[in-house]
Amino acid sequence: MEIIFILSGENETLPKAEVTASLEAENVSFKTKYHQDGILIIEIADEDSAVIDIIGKKIAYTHEICKLLFETSTANINEDIQKYPWKDIINHNYAVRVKRIGYDPDFNSQAMEIELGGIIKRELGDKAKVKLEDPDTFLRTIVINDMVLISKRLVKRVKKHYNDLKPHKRPFFYPGSMSPKLARGMVNLARAKKGSTVLDPFCGTGGILIEAGIIGARVIGTDIDEKMVEGTKKNLKYCNIKDYVIFQGDARYITLENKVDAIVTDPPYGISASTAGVDSKKIYEESLVSMQELLKEDGYICMATPHYLDIHELVSHTKFKIIEQYKIRMHKSLTRVISVITKK
Repeated sequence: MEIIFILSGENETLPKAEVTASLEAENVSFKTKYHQDGILIIEIADEDSAVIDIIGKKIAYTHEICKLLFETSTANINEDIQKYPWKDIINHNYAVRVKRIGYDPDFNSQAMEIELGGIIKRELGDKAKVKLEDPDTFLRTIVINDMVLISKRLVKRVKKHYNDLKPHKRPFFYPGSMSPKLARGMVNLARAKKGSTVLDPFCGTGGILIEAGIIGARVIGTDIDEKMVEGTKKNLKYCNIKDYVIFQGDARYITLENKVDAIVTDPPYGISASTAGVDSKKIYEESLVSMQELLKEDGYICMATPHYLDIHELVSHTKFKIIEQYKIRMHKSLTRVISVITKK
């Protein structure tokens, strides 16, 4: 079957990478059929369809996930809509929504929705009704130039979570905390999943650990600042995350009983109380050395760094290699570089 991901337009490359990493984490074999203008289409085996719901609840940079029913063209859409066996798809009620990719001043999505919905209604008769709000079957039509994709929506991303858990809305807040959306994206890029163990050696207020815990990972966090350690515990309890270990410690000298599946972290920048007065470059160098002994051989690191720090140079002195990088502009003077790192 073919699955359509309607990606967020916030970043050119990260949304697709998050989908790919999430599929790999769930051991789903897939083939990319199309990727352009925020639309990603992959092909998976029918028996893997149940995983799509799991992935849909995890990923942050996808608006919708849909199952492709059929592909047609603007010239043939009405005829093909009439031929499709809608009684196999629609049981009670439905809605048709059209999304046009690319600007066309002459295109009227509402008119197309009414026309397509009317055709389906005539085919079904009294067996189903149109319901615009929260229908049982949501039919997403995507128009790309002359190509038309008719699909059934499987998952819609819930934005409420990322709004409700913004850093300033948690019990413990500290300036500079990462947004929940980026934290979740990084957790997914590190191939974390339910049952895996995720470490953040610079846990700060616990934003990354919250997102890892919500998807079902066991989380471990450390910070050199006792205030941050206690604040992270408060935030994890607030989010009803129970499977965690948080303790005070220097990221350069952490020892754990067992190695972890993933390390996801956003180390502090510059010289401040959060770095105990040590230059950030030195902290990065020495903590990466420590991470070599903490990460499983097939594990992943996802690390955020400021654009002015050469992460390639730092990694060159370790057993690690950078396999992916994504740039996110935070404001005029700072771009975050998100690096995905594995052992050589």
